Amino acid sequence: MAVFTPVTLDDLTQWIPPFSLGKALAIRGISSGIENSNFFIDTERGEYVLTVFENLSFEQLPFYLELMRHLARRGVLVPAPVANQQDQIINPLHGKPAAIVTKLEGDCQMAPAPVHCAAVGAMLAKMHLAAQDFPIRQPNLRGLPWWRETTPVVLPYLPPDGQQLLRDEMAFQEAFAASETYRQLPNGPVHADLFRNNVMFNGDQLSGFFDFYFAGCDTWLFDLAVTVNDWCIDLSTGQLDIARVRAMLDAYHGVRPFNAAEEAAWQPMLRAGALRFWLSRLYDFYLPRAAEMLTPHDPGHFERILRQRVAHPAPNLY
Repeated sequence: MAVFTPVTLDDLTQWIPPFSLGKALAIRGISSGIENSNFFIDTERGEYVLTVFENLSFEQLPFYLELMRHLARRGVLVPAPVANQQDQIINPLHGKPAAIVTKLEGDCQMAPAPVHCAAVGAMLAKMHLAAQDFPIRQPNLRGLPWWRETTPVVLPYLPPDGQQLLRDEMAFQEAFAASETYRQLPNGPVHADLFRNNVMFNGDQLSGFFDFYFAGCDTWLFDLAVTVNDWCIDLSTGQLDIARVRAMLDAYHGVRPFNAAEEAAWQPMLRAGALRFWLSRLYDFYLPRAAEMLTPHDPGHFERILRQRVAHPAPNLY
């Protein structure tokens, strides 16, 4: 969440009447993240989140916003898109698609304990099951085809040992994606970016998942691997915290039991989750876009995680 497209209170005042939210009272930019322009907005009806989409098109956005509406109607704790009087949830603002969603209560838990990891694991499994009948299909736009495109772009910026790691891991993931084990993995809509700063808690009570704008259809196990790689590690080293890993996996398994193919794929998928974010952080670090409020993430963090996953097997799924 950054600010690439500024929106003033005057802009908001002119734009918001069709939403029946009353008068716009205040707007403030959200500085964390790097994809879209995000704002907290205060209206006479309450506080909401406004997003101006910088990369996703009007044609692509129904997947993300309708998925959120679908999940919210099935009891999954996610922000609900706000429709205007014509029941449209995607509307142009400064020539770009924009949307308003409800604001979740609570705060992000940046120092999670096993109890928080268990809550995230259980809700992630519930989300996967609730999205099974979602009718729109869209691939994970940061999946293997994107890795193939991005690898030659970022390779020149890496030292020799980093280049070797990236080439080796891409070869490993290409082979894994072509395997029979991979083809047997359950799949469907996934969040694909469920980091600590995309989940809200009230105390130890999970109050919601948000920022679904990297969502797509992929294996459920990839979604879980991405989540474990953020929630269940020592941030300074990338090493897994076994108690947190076990809490998340056991809670997920209690809602949606794993199958044998997923057990066999667990180690490669943890590596895939690390690779995906190493690549995106390399790209954003070395080829940044202009923004009013933007702090690129350190790509070295996910390089360390990837090296850890290659060298040290994680606990079994169950």
